[in-house]
Amino acid sequence: MTISASRRAFLHLISSSIPMPALSRVACALDYPARPVRVLVGFAPGGTADIAARLIGQSLSQHFGQQFVIENRPGASSNVATEAVARATPDGYELLDVTATNGVNASLYANLPFSLTRDFAMVAGIAQMPLVLEVAPSLGVSTVEELIAYAKANPGKLTMASFGTGSTSHVAGELFKMNAGIDALHVPYRGGAPMITALLGNEVQAAIDSLTGSIGFIRSGQLRALAVTTKARSPALPDVPALSEFPFGFEASGWNGIAAPKATPAAIVETLNASVNAALADPTTASRIVELGGSPFPIAPREFDTFVADEIAKWERVVKAANIKPE
Repeated sequence: MTISASRRAFLHLISSSIPMPALSRVACALDYPARPVRVLVGFAPGGTADIAARLIGQSLSQHFGQQFVIENRPGASSNVATEAVARATPDGYELLDVTATNGVNASLYANLPFSLTRDFAMVAGIAQMPLVLEVAPSLGVSTVEELIAYAKANPGKLTMASFGTGSTSHVAGELFKMNAGIDALHVPYRGGAPMITALLGNEVQAAIDSLTGSIGFIRSGQLRALAVTTKARSPALPDVPALSEFPFGFEASGWNGIAAPKATPAAIVETLNASVNAALADPTTASRIVELGGSPFPIAPREFDTFVADEIAKWERVVKAANIKPE
């Protein structure tokens, strides 16, 4: 048999043993992306995750010579966009801007028509955004210890706001209350802006907000930062301790990244991961993320899968213990 005949026989054997859809996905992976890619964001434009996704989308468009189009599809606390991508063809042309909210939603909402771990492949991280425990200066406390002492001396009187029931702000606040052994009244608002307005107007006494949303008010002295919720102190507020420094402390943060439907070819996932991580290593992109109050979040796909699974497990315990129900 000639060499060419042997090759034809080999290819025939391969084609007969691999289903046609799988062959199609492999072929598509070799020239990915050959057309524009959509990245669905589950929130309205202008939020931190949206801005970070657009920043990476721009870098990917320049790198690949194909447009990575950011499409905002808000609804049901990002579940609308998440379900749409879960049902999309797994070819890498419809991706999800996955966020910390998705990790909470996994246990907050009963009977979701998708599973974050079963139906998605985590592709790449983009940014991690610290949360900050803050108070109105009129409360008269300057440290975490003083806040806890006030709450224990005035059981049920401390009001702690969040930017929405079931939000990362809410669950982080509940985890703080549980770990510190205090009682505080949760006051939810529909977004960070109205929550900050209430805090500035002394309608509530304390809150956990994204550092991005509060840092201007903290620097101006209108709000007082007691701690950030990340493992280490934030470069933006180096004198403010991290909650992990306390015996009852914990780590929690906002984060976002890119996820794809589960059966997306590994070659596409690896290609996207390498390209996103390269963008995050670029000083210009990294500095833009820092300006947003966050830090670049480079991570390998398998590590990202584990990270998300850990996030789901952590917030499931809090959601159940605090009996949190979606609005």
